Amino acid sequence: MLSTIADFQRISSNINRALKDTASKPDVTRDTNYYLANIGKVTSVDDFVNNFRLFSYAMKAHGLSDMTYAKAFMRKVLTEGTLTSKSFANQLSDPRFREFASAFNFAALGSNAIRTNAAQAGTAQKYVQGVMEEDAGSQNEGVRLALYFVRNASSITNPLRILADKALTQVVQTALGLSPNISGANIDSQAALLSKLINISDFQDPAKVNKFAQRFAAMWDANQNNSTDPANSHPLSISAQILVGNSRQNGIDLDTLTRLQTLRFGK
Repeated sequence: MLSTIADFQRISSNINRALKDTASKPDVTRDTNYYLANIGKVTSVDDFVNNFRLFSYAMKAHGLSDMTYAKAFMRKVLTEGTLTSKSFANQLSDPRFREFASAFNFAALGSNAIRTNAAQAGTAQKYVQGVMEEDAGSQNEGVRLALYFVRNASSITNPLRILADKALTQVVQTALGLSPNISGANIDSQAALLSKLINISDFQDPAKVNKFAQRFAAMWDANQNNSTDPANSHPLSISAQILVGNSRQNGIDLDTLTRLQTLRFGK
C-alpha cells in the first residue's frame, strides 16, 4: 500500500479524474440520477424529510449521514433556516447544519428552496466528493481525512470551526503533533492553543492548505508506523501538558514535537 502522503498526492494532483471516476460508478450514477430527477418535485420541508431516498442522499452529501433518522431535529434546522441569530441551526456548534439549512433554504424561499444550484447540482457534486473520499478511506483513513481537510479548509475562519468538526480536529491535532486527549480540555483553552500554533488565515491559501495536508499525511504515517511500539511513546509538549495533564503521545519524536509546537504553520 502507498504511504498516506503518496496516495493523497496521487489523488489530489488529478482530483477531477478521481471525481469523474467516482461519478461514473453504477451505484453513484443511479442515486445521483434519481436525486436530480426528483428533488425538483419537493415543495416543503415535510416533502423533503419524508422522502428517505432524497433526504438521505442530501444528508450524506453534506456529511450528516449519522443524523438522517433525526427527522424532528433536521425539520427544525430546515424550518427555522439561518435568518436570525436565534435560528436553531445558528445555535449549533457544528457549522454543517447551517450549511445544510442554507443549501435547502426553505425558511427564506419556501417552495422554491430546492430550485437553487446549491440544492441541486451543488449537492450532487458534494455527494460525489464524499463518496470519493469514502472510497479513499476504505484503503487508508488518513487519505480520506486529508482530502476532507482540503475540501473544507476554506471554511475555517476561527479555531472553533476546527473544534466543531471531529475530522478537522483530528487532522489539525495530528499535523501539530497534539494528543487527542487535548479534546478533553476547556474549549477556550483548546482554541487559544490552536491560535498560537497556526495562522487561521493560511487556510484561505490553497498552496498552504495543501502543504498542511501533506504535513498531516506524513505525521499520520509516522503515528501509524510507531503505534505498535511502546518504546516510541514520548511526553507531550509543555503547552499540551498544561491542557491535559500528564497524558502521553505515541509515535512523535520529542524534538519533532517541540518544533511543531513552537513554529507557526506557514511561517
